[in-house]
Amino acid sequence: MKKKIVVLTGAGVSAESGIRTFRASDGLWENYRVEDVADINGWGRNPGLMLDFYNQRRRELQGVKPNSAHRAIAELENDYDVTVVTQNVDNLHERAGSTRIIHLHGELTKARSEKCFNDRDGFSKASVIDIGYEDIVLGDLSPYDGAQLRPHIVWFGEAVPEMERAADAVCKADILLIIGTSMKVYPAAGLYRFAKWDTPIYIIDPSEVPVRDGRITHIKEVATKGMEEFKNILQSK
Repeated sequence: MKKKIVVLTGAGVSAESGIRTFRASDGLWENYRVEDVADINGWGRNPGLMLDFYNQRRRELQGVKPNSAHRAIAELENDYDVTVVTQNVDNLHERAGSTRIIHLHGELTKARSEKCFNDRDGFSKASVIDIGYEDIVLGDLSPYDGAQLRPHIVWFGEAVPEMERAADAVCKADILLIIGTSMKVYPAAGLYRFAKWDTPIYIIDPSEVPVRDGRITHIKEVATKGMEEFKNILQSK
């Protein structure tokens, strides 16, 4: 049987494709205040602004391509049983060829009814539709219940329905790879704690990470170069 690798990815894995990171040090995202475009309360205040914001992100996504880090992660499936758990809302892992992906924070190319808010039990998967790179505008209604469509994104103030499935995957991992994440955004940042006591953990990030664990090997590189080093480590074992 193939060994199980779980890959936890964050914004850094897509940054080299031209997708800027979620939160800058000045509290802005693409020149918007995070609370206006990434918080459930922002939807109540100005849904039109939020729709416009994600329409722009969707158009930008259509114009970028997976980089060599995405492709290297997909290629791990040749020799390992791989699950990707990503904080990213882009579809670059899918386009690179990864086949088992858990999106913690939703998916930019999907939409759902505004009545299907995240809660402890999650939302109805029947309400989620694939919209590709199309815009959502006020007046676009869900075929599920006739309510306004909203982006299928987990905003601040909402639960993360896929956390349990992600934690279960990490529990079963023989190797845990964390790439392109600051390890500061919870609950995702705490997922590594579900790894077995003897599971080696590799972190690829050019910056220092606020995690101290004897199982961790820190590869201090950007995602593309770090994946080359990680693959060399695997080949040497």
